[in-house]
Amino acid sequence: MGGEPPDSAGQPQAGRPETDLRWAWSSAAYLTNFVPLVPAAAETRTRSPLAVTSAPQAATAAPTTGSPVRVPAVRLEGLVKQFGGDAAGRRVAKGIKAGPGDAVIAVAGIDLEIFDGEFFSMLGPSGSGKTTTLRMIAGFELPTQGRIFLHGEDVSNRAPFERDVNTVFQDYALFPHMTVGENVAYGLVVRKVAKAERDARVTDALRMVRLEGYEARKPGQLSGGQRQRVALARALVNRPRVLLLDEPLGALDLKLREEMQLELKAIQQQVGITFIYVTHDQEEALTMSDRLAVFNRGRIEQVGTPAELYERPATAFVAGFVGTSNLIRGTAAEALLGTGGLFTVRPEKIRLAEPGTDIAGDEIAADGTIRTVVYLGPDTRYIVALDAGSELVVTQQNLSTSSMEVLAAQGRPVRLIWKREHALRVNE
Repeated sequence: MGGEPPDSAGQPQAGRPETDLRWAWSSAAYLTNFVPLVPAAAETRTRSPLAVTSAPQAATAAPTTGSPVRVPAVRLEGLVKQFGGDAAGRRVAKGIKAGPGDAVIAVAGIDLEIFDGEFFSMLGPSGSGKTTTLRMIAGFELPTQGRIFLHGEDVSNRAPFERDVNTVFQDYALFPHMTVGENVAYGLVVRKVAKAERDARVTDALRMVRLEGYEARKPGQLSGGQRQRVALARALVNRPRVLLLDEPLGALDLKLREEMQLELKAIQQQVGITFIYVTHDQEEALTMSDRLAVFNRGRIEQVGTPAELYERPATAFVAGFVGTSNLIRGTAAEALLGTGGLFTVRPEKIRLAEPGTDIAGDEIAADGTIRTVVYLGPDTRYIVALDAGSELVVTQQNLSTSSMEVLAAQGRPVRLIWKREHALRVNE
């Protein structure tokens, strides 16, 4: 192929035609990483042949006293990324509402540790800095400040092909003129892996993503979900120790996306590779992640397990972005909770009762009127205007009620009841 590879912002260089091959160049930059091969003797019978065994010194560093210290697969220290008025800056500014010529701080100083074998998600809205952070880990962007460590080694200024990572893109980045087998094998061909081993690893990778027998097909003959699986197989066949996934399911329909979420998690557990997954979809993050970081305006609001972030959000932003939540503040907080501040209560923690219903000592009650009813099939969402001011959203399963019955509740006075422990104080 002729032409020049993309610049550090992932854009084609001057003179290169705007074709699908610009994505192929971007793909090639990742596929040619020099990933150390795992000796066959080091692979266990209980894991996929594509599984990566951690280097002996990468998993733990034995101190002189006490228990072993776990070395992160990825560590970010004070990471900052600022864009100017160049092409990359204009691209990033579109998602951050920056003015013309303004310097854009896409990542504003984050510290993060991701451990071997984790499925770790970066969750946040558009313009929150999650994709820019992923691109810095991959080497497609260089940090303005801060450092990036992969298994204890500083790679902050290294090129993408010098980092032990591969990436799966949202738009697949498959070579349209190559077959499925040739696409998956491309990185191995560049690294001059022997044909017998190359063929075996391609077969293993396609079997893992349930595409056996598709080796001779072209990408144009596949469905969107199948093309996504080819892209995943192509990344896994290189045996990277860290796999980066940039919203890879965003172009799929809802049903296929839900199926692929479960498949991705199963594959990650099978191969034991660290997955770092970027998404703005909270359901994806909650479904697949061992831990996740919630990004907002270039900073990390909170890091934890899905249950920790959902059940105990640290900030109002996390409470509102990870699931649906009610915020109680000001006079409403003082009237209902007996104290000022900002509190959150999840809709499913609240139950509807008849006005005047007695409550237990560990419960809180709020009287109001059902303003809106939204029937969602398996459950119904009620928006209740409180007598104390403000509104609360309540979600209840439709265990024995029909759609007509729940819709008839609109305008009815009710009492909302929830456990006092479910009203959590959060920061702004």
